[in-house]
Amino acid sequence: MQLPPWRKAVLLSAGLFCITGFASQDARAFDFFGLFGSRDTPPAISPSTVPYALTFQVAGDPDDVERALENASTLYRLRGDAPVDGDALVRRAQADFGPLLDALWGLGYYNANMVFEIGGTVLRIDSDPTAAIRVAESYRNRAVVPVVARVDPGVLFELRDIEVSDARTRRPFSAQELPPRVVKLEPGDPARAADLRAAQARMVDHFRAQSRPLAKAVAIDPVVFHPTRLMDVSYSLDPGPIAPIGNITVTGTQNVDPAVVRSFIYLEPGDPYSPDALADTRKSVGTIQALSSVRIREAETLDEYGRLPIFVEVTERAPRVVGFSARYSTIDGPAVRGYWEHRNLFGGAERLRLEADIFLAPRNDGTRIKRVGDLERSDIGGRFRASFLKPALGGTRNDLLIDGLIERDRTGGDRYGGYTSRLIDGTAFIRHRFSSTFSAQAGFQVQRGQTSDVLGQIDYLVVGTPASLTYDSTDRPLDPTQGFRINASVSPYPEFLGSSVGMVVSRATASTYYALDEDARYILAGRIGLGSITGADLDEIPANFRFFAGGGGSVRGFRYRSLGPIGPLGQVVGGRSLLEASLEARIKITDTIGIVPFIDAGGAFESSFPDFSERIRVSAGLGLRYYTAIGPIRLDIAAPLDRRPGDKPLSLYVSIGQAF
Repeated sequence: MQLPPWRKAVLLSAGLFCITGFASQDARAFDFFGLFGSRDTPPAISPSTVPYALTFQVAGDPDDVERALENASTLYRLRGDAPVDGDALVRRAQADFGPLLDALWGLGYYNANMVFEIGGTVLRIDSDPTAAIRVAESYRNRAVVPVVARVDPGVLFELRDIEVSDARTRRPFSAQELPPRVVKLEPGDPARAADLRAAQARMVDHFRAQSRPLAKAVAIDPVVFHPTRLMDVSYSLDPGPIAPIGNITVTGTQNVDPAVVRSFIYLEPGDPYSPDALADTRKSVGTIQALSSVRIREAETLDEYGRLPIFVEVTERAPRVVGFSARYSTIDGPAVRGYWEHRNLFGGAERLRLEADIFLAPRNDGTRIKRVGDLERSDIGGRFRASFLKPALGGTRNDLLIDGLIERDRTGGDRYGGYTSRLIDGTAFIRHRFSSTFSAQAGFQVQRGQTSDVLGQIDYLVVGTPASLTYDSTDRPLDPTQGFRINASVSPYPEFLGSSVGMVVSRATASTYYALDEDARYILAGRIGLGSITGADLDEIPANFRFFAGGGGSVRGFRYRSLGPIGPLGQVVGGRSLLEASLEARIKITDTIGIVPFIDAGGAFESSFPDFSERIRVSAGLGLRYYTAIGPIRLDIAAPLDRRPGDKPLSLYVSIGQAF
């Protein structure tokens, strides 16, 4: 029975989520490249050292206890560095008693007991180590010393009475002043030290978020009752006074005008104090490419007006940078890129960037390059771009952006055709930054070029006044866990300005991210994109302005730019409108490994607005993520759910950062 595309998408997604459940249980069995934390083997037996193998044996075998012990244990951490003799080995074990008991108490096990067995000899916290040293030495140059940490955590202690009081008045805070949802501690909860400290931090953060910058924790007093296995805990907090932002001082600039840095600070003296606003300030100032680091420091006391002074401390980076890269794509072939950039051209954080690309342009006439002798000059594509940014014109929040581009490109390379384009383009924009999340820009564009495809050759000149809006409230650029991104642009090219093709090109994309849990291990992400061209017929519009769908940033599983209206010879010619949509479930299995089931849909249409009576192509797939400090490394496998002749059953995509 042939299923419609939407049913295929639902069934495949259900299967992917089943795979998710399997992977979350058995991911360690695969242990690719040690990413899941495989154990190191002991060092080789040697006459000059005494290697050992450490094993934790925990009564009841709670996983969280063993992980905490491993994190606290010097003996475990140095297991790959064999001690020189038995005495050094035993000293390592003795030094572990304190940290390991602290770790157990931190988990709420205040009656815990533990001993080490070194080669079968018991070592207690207060025992004579002589026998253990002698046994450890007996293994020298013979075998690895077996070391066992036997731990009996005992019964988990629970909280009984919890009190939070004002350090100034010594009275308890009311539920209105400090809601229970902030404290998150109740009688009967495990008496974990980590939970107690986290609650204290949440309470301080609660008061700071209420414009009380001097809020602080004065004391935390836990009282443990060993016979009943209970704990009472009392907190003393000083919420401090409500205070606004005071004077904002920029320090650390040497070659960059401080007024430029100040223009990226959207706080003003007298604004309510907010930790989130300070974090946004650091993020905003950090976008200045002439700077390498930004630190926001708060004064320890209020000024004479009862305001909190703020200090923005920056460091500058080297002004010049040169880069080179080479890449290879199974679709586009080889390419090389080089660039030169000056980040502080005139002392006002002006950025000048010169960039050149040379690449092998895919053929779209049905022929292929099989050997070097087949290569023709027309097979070489190129792109040269020069861009200039002058931020903070006159110390304002207005930026000047000037770009120039010369390009020769060719798309296609398969049965769905493509086009050839040559162009020279120049743009000049003024961008106004309303805040760290919202900006708008408008300017002037001139582009002269030539495109050719199965619809014919178009020599064109367009002169327009593009304008755009950008809103971005996401928390991380490469791996967002919350917030929205919206980009909308409209580019009119009227004939009265000299355009040979009178048209208006509009485009909008929006994406949103929602974490289902506090640790953001389960995230739902969605994206939608729309495009429209009005004012001209399809065959009058240059091919490089038309809309195409398909590819890694569009509908995965379908070849790049292969979705759209069909022209002569069955080739895709692009459309006057576009619709794209994606839905992902981003699931972390471990701190470094995640999987992402996804569904994409979209297409390009001949009409000026998406025509839902035409077929919308759908694909689904599964992605693997390896999370690094700079962002996730992405590997996606996608399958078209309604394949056309020539479509591959599976496509593979690899890049840095999430798909959107």
